Amino acid sequence: MSDSPISADENRRQVLYWRLLARLFDNDEQPSLEAASMAIVGDLGLPPALLDPAVSVDNIVQRFPDLGVELRGLLEQKDDVASAPADGHPPARAGEAEVRRAALVSKLLLNVFSTGTGSVSATDLARWQQDAGWFEQALGAEPGQLRSHPGGGELAGVLAGLEGDLVRRMRLREVLADSTLAARLTPSMSLIEQLLRDKANLSGVALANAKALIRRFVDEVAEVLRTQVEKTSVGVIDRSVPPKRVFRNLDVERTIWKNLTNWSPEDQRLYVDRLYYRQTARRTTPARLIVVVDQSGSMVDAMVNCTILASIFAGLPKVDVHLVAYDTRALDLTPWVHDPFEVLLRTTLGGGTNGTVAMAVARPKIADPRNTVMVWISDFYDNRALITDFEALHRSGVKFIPVGSVNSSGHQSVDPWFRQKLKDLGTPVISGHIRKLVFELKNFLA
Repeated sequence: MSDSPISADENRRQVLYWRLLARLFDNDEQPSLEAASMAIVGDLGLPPALLDPAVSVDNIVQRFPDLGVELRGLLEQKDDVASAPADGHPPARAGEAEVRRAALVSKLLLNVFSTGTGSVSATDLARWQQDAGWFEQALGAEPGQLRSHPGGGELAGVLAGLEGDLVRRMRLREVLADSTLAARLTPSMSLIEQLLRDKANLSGVALANAKALIRRFVDEVAEVLRTQVEKTSVGVIDRSVPPKRVFRNLDVERTIWKNLTNWSPEDQRLYVDRLYYRQTARRTTPARLIVVVDQSGSMVDAMVNCTILASIFAGLPKVDVHLVAYDTRALDLTPWVHDPFEVLLRTTLGGGTNGTVAMAVARPKIADPRNTVMVWISDFYDNRALITDFEALHRSGVKFIPVGSVNSSGHQSVDPWFRQKLKDLGTPVISGHIRKLVFELKNFLA
């Protein structure tokens, strides 16, 4: 083996990664790897706590703020790109920077992906959520963005799964009964799922704390979805309506162009005798939006996201929104469609699936087929006779949008038989980012 500095650095980096793998698959320490890693971290001038999985990333950054700068965007860098420490002093050589990066990456991966076994406290969950937030920042995202925001991708599904496992291992009822412990909880899709499933067993302080957490999560997700809805304009410009003469509608480029003849070479000024404004009035058609959501156990994300989305569309002018949730029974939630919090409190997650009962509630709501859109969110593992109803809807002129996934991971198992039948019908199942659903709905309303 060569004694060159590059080979030595490569060996040190491998030691750190072997130690990481050993700790991920077996929580017991390997003395030789631990001792070698401790020596490497010391040579790099990094704190020994970096190797202690019991010490949170947040705690280390509080004590060593410069490391926070290094951690942000750390995993966006390529493996062969060296980075200087946060203090601005470059490392002695590129290889040493790679070793330093390996030490920091190992800390992030170990704290996020080694979650152990046994019971979990509210403090444990809060600590993991903070560490996961640093992991997300290392990937260039905001804390919580991958886990909570719809469409986070495959990694989001992994993180959500880890968080869900921690929530399931936590004595949630005991935590909720203690307002101090409950205040340490950070709302997440996994936590909301457990709260919705267990809400019938909660009362008093525990129920009040559960409702507060659900409300916080609903408000956070609503803000994200509302932004996505508002980014796409509704309707086409109505040229028959004169533009409103306000500053935000001022068309600066057109105003300059139309007044160029008023340019004074002597004064070096452009004299404006007429202002031009953009026309912003849009022609909209009153539309009825019927959202039907499968509330069985596999569709929790869809239930949460789509009730919030329905409430946002219900707030748009000239859109009449109806909401139906179902498992083996159907529940018309239209009276509460403006308040997703109340909708979620009235749902009962779990149970079987029978879309025919939902169709019996939804079909009478169709008054003008060509001015109606029906969004049906399900994994479609359902009564296959339902395809006849879908075909009848499509023939009637209803804009039918089947949706198989609006969850945080963007992945959802959809019955292959239904997927093919709906594709043949000309109404393929939408799966993936919730922005796809927003786009389809806004197109219909335009």
